[in-house]
Amino acid sequence: MQVSERRSVGKTGLEVTALGMGTAAMGGLYAPVSAEASLAALEAAWAAGIRHFDSAPMYGLGRSEHLLGHFLREKAEAATVSTKVGRLMARERPGRPLPPAPPKNPLDSGWHNGLPFREIFDYSYDGIMRSFDDSGQRTGLEKLDLLFVHDIGTVTHGEAQATHWSALTRGGGFRALDELRTAGLIAGFGLGVNEAAIVLDAMNEATLDCTLLAGRHTLLEQQALPLLEKAREAGMSIMIGGVFNSGILAAGPTGHRKFNYQDVPEDIARRVGALSAACERFGVPLAAAAIQYPLRNPAVTTVLIGPRDAEQVRQNVAWFEQDVPAELWEALQRDGLIA
Repeated sequence: MQVSERRSVGKTGLEVTALGMGTAAMGGLYAPVSAEASLAALEAAWAAGIRHFDSAPMYGLGRSEHLLGHFLREKAEAATVSTKVGRLMARERPGRPLPPAPPKNPLDSGWHNGLPFREIFDYSYDGIMRSFDDSGQRTGLEKLDLLFVHDIGTVTHGEAQATHWSALTRGGGFRALDELRTAGLIAGFGLGVNEAAIVLDAMNEATLDCTLLAGRHTLLEQQALPLLEKAREAGMSIMIGGVFNSGILAAGPTGHRKFNYQDVPEDIARRVGALSAACERFGVPLAAAAIQYPLRNPAVTTVLIGPRDAEQVRQNVAWFEQDVPAELWEALQRDGLIA
């Protein structure tokens, strides 16, 4: 499998590389990351042939988009870029206090060196349009290729989900995205979420071109298989993020102890141990199997990695391009470790 392999995105006419780079780490996910390290990671990704990059206003409260835009503006060759809508960045001003902050959702670990803003959820027509304009200004790029509606779902919003869903549907959020696509300002749109079920709901409301699904189609989780089948039938591409489930599949059973942004439950640790032992029998690092597994499904266009520095980029690329024998996948399925 080659990093630079070009793959089509739904019916948009876009082509993206089989391996892409997410930029949450550049916002200070889990720990501070310097601008120098972030730019070096981007340069290493570029040198390896990666030409698709994903960001979001949420990542470092604007920091990730600033750094990514700075990097890509210096490149003569084009790359494809996706970012997200649904969150606006704001700060307190005299006489204009911000609304109360919503309860913190379990998948938000915070930002260690983010910019001095606070996120305000807004999935309405005006909110989507403003988010698109703000991201264009932060990145300074001529074009943003794909927009993903970010974290719409009950895991993020809890009791407020119905209000935000209404803004996206009856309030014109999807209509704004459709207008941007029709005008040629973006090539396509979809959802950027950690929940598979909400994508199925959204497919009943709008024609989605591509969806970014994090953590739900990995060696540890295959609960999104019905969604992937429906996406394939509908011609909607799927990008898969979170292939290491917050790190546990990269480090193995004795290393990094995070699973889906939280401490690793014992049953997951045992399953990681079984996966690791099976991979060892075939001389394949667990991480190599994890990064390649999602692309075995024909609905999946791209796998996104989220490295913190240049060395992590180079290691991810090596895992992605390592030969994985078909016999390993057969063994994992036979042992009930993958669907």
